[in-house]
Amino acid sequence: MKRSLPLVVLLAVILGFLVLSRHDESSFTDAEKKTIASLALTALPKLPPDPSNRYADDPAAAALGATLFFDVRMSGKGNVSCSTCHQLERQFQDGLPRGHGLADTDRRTMPLSGVAYNSWFFWDGHRDSLWSQAITPMEEPREHGGDRAFYAHFMKEAYGERYQRIFGPLPDLSTVPQHASPLGTPAEQAAWKAMTAEQQDEVNRVLANIGKAIEAFERSIMPKKTRFDRFAEAIASGRKPGKDGAFSELEIEGLKLFIGSANCSTCHNGPRFTDGQFHNTGIAPVPSLPPDHGRAEGVKLVAADPFNCLGRYSDAGPQDCGELRFMAKSGPGLERAFKVPSLRGVAGRPPYMHAGQIATLEEAVAHYADAPAAPKDGSELHAVTLTDRGRMALVAFLKTLGD
Repeated sequence: MKRSLPLVVLLAVILGFLVLSRHDESSFTDAEKKTIASLALTALPKLPPDPSNRYADDPAAAALGATLFFDVRMSGKGNVSCSTCHQLERQFQDGLPRGHGLADTDRRTMPLSGVAYNSWFFWDGHRDSLWSQAITPMEEPREHGGDRAFYAHFMKEAYGERYQRIFGPLPDLSTVPQHASPLGTPAEQAAWKAMTAEQQDEVNRVLANIGKAIEAFERSIMPKKTRFDRFAEAIASGRKPGKDGAFSELEIEGLKLFIGSANCSTCHNGPRFTDGQFHNTGIAPVPSLPPDHGRAEGVKLVAADPFNCLGRYSDAGPQDCGELRFMAKSGPGLERAFKVPSLRGVAGRPPYMHAGQIATLEEAVAHYADAPAAPKDGSELHAVTLTDRGRMALVAFLKTLGD
């Protein structure tokens, strides 16, 4: 004789079904569906041109840039390349609390996926183009540790033919010192000052062109479609997600919190999950490091950079440099404000924040939920009431943004 389930078991099954049915792909409002669609890779616009770099979309420049990116000879000691910190197998970052080239730096290495969509570069935005960003670590003693005269000579010796096919003739460097830079050692600075203005300009232009070739390569580094994207595309089209895009109930709860009451999408919005701007979120400084003023210092540095959009080595006209011309140069909102990073692939690159202050994704969610007071000036965060399950749900959702 067929036996019926005990009443307590039957009630548990019904209750479990109700809980599991509480959040599914059909439970999103039209407004939520619109927001979800705006976060999918299908909403990523075509990569805009870079007016400051006429070679940005030149295939030959990109090929040279890729070669330079992985060449360890592009450093003072011949053992550091761009890929030392921007590692292909680690989302073009290094997994360290702070970058390490020739020595430890003060900030975390940022990933490069979709980097060409940015208007500002580095955690404080102290460069305004991808090519000017690329050349900055080359003269940083703790990163590549080289100098611009060295790089000019190196290009002529190692890549002269390829360089000239793209950028035209290299200058006569026969009377240029092997090592000279306005940013280098006292000896390098003295050698730079002894050079003529024409020589300095020619070396600067070679350095700029190195950066422009590397930018052309880095423009090809794009985010890959993830389970979230497959889920979002299905939701936007009114379909049920397939197996490769299915979300658990916990992940759906996390997505609803992310675009809703947790306020994450206020800053982490758009298909790259970043507004590309700078915010003070109350991250504590690292006691062993010098004070880091974030965007407050970045605006000064980018305005003074000879390689900025308005500089003589830029291919842009003043009309193309609106971001630089009209950037906010002062105000309390700049102090200890750091760039909002993309959250794509975020679960695969701990630790977090500009100097690796937070070890895990769970701790990062807790920081934003608890909104501790900022060490200086006011944090933009406001505490959010989240249950333990809500915090788990946010972490679960964030993990869908990786491969």
